[in-house]
Amino acid sequence: MVRISVIIPVYNEEKTIVDVLERVCAQVIDGFEFEVLVVDDGSNDGTAELLEEHRDLYTRLIKLPRNNGKGTAVTAALKEASGDYILFQDADLEYDPIEYPRLLRPVLRFQADIVIGSRFVAPECTRVNYFWHKAGNRLITFLFNLLNNTTFTDIYSGHLIYRRSLVDPASLVSKGWEQQAELLSRAVARGSQFYEVPISYFGRSYNEGKKIRGHHAVAVIWTIIWRRFIR
Repeated sequence: MVRISVIIPVYNEEKTIVDVLERVCAQVIDGFEFEVLVVDDGSNDGTAELLEEHRDLYTRLIKLPRNNGKGTAVTAALKEASGDYILFQDADLEYDPIEYPRLLRPVLRFQADIVIGSRFVAPECTRVNYFWHKAGNRLITFLFNLLNNTTFTDIYSGHLIYRRSLVDPASLVSKGWEQQAELLSRAVARGSQFYEVPISYFGRSYNEGKKIRGHHAVAVIWTIIWRRFIR
């Protein structure tokens, strides 16, 4: 039985948090067991109250006193995770947990070290959204592949799985959205079996609560370069 630690960082997601937790709990997959770690990154809407009311939907709740960024929230959860693998799940339902069987197939079949759910490998359904987000993602992915000798198509997918033993959370220094680039760089440096699978994507607009901005992309590019040449 392979144990999966599902990590869900949350900041002001009262509209979707219960729905996403219910969908995660609905996933029953032969050969796998799940623990669900939720990190409330200082939410100031109704998220905290909803999490208290639905404690049956997760294994552990980590409360941070103030909003410090996604990377800080993820690191807090990684330090308490006990699974063989880490699986990241956004709380806004841009990525649907119904994709878990597809994401986990390379783990069971090939003992994959890393699996990315790619929005660009013939997905079944992807919401048309911002041009510059897609262009920025492709630029970031190209740079990562160039410097790490890989062929990923979507390094900033919200559905990333990696073998927990590949990355020591105490070694992570990134505190914001750029942390995924650092995590993936460290995992690639120690792993050897990397896979991508197609997933659907339902991206939000800014009016619907999307939080990514241009400065996040700049931080990611710096992190990719830093991990390759300065580490």
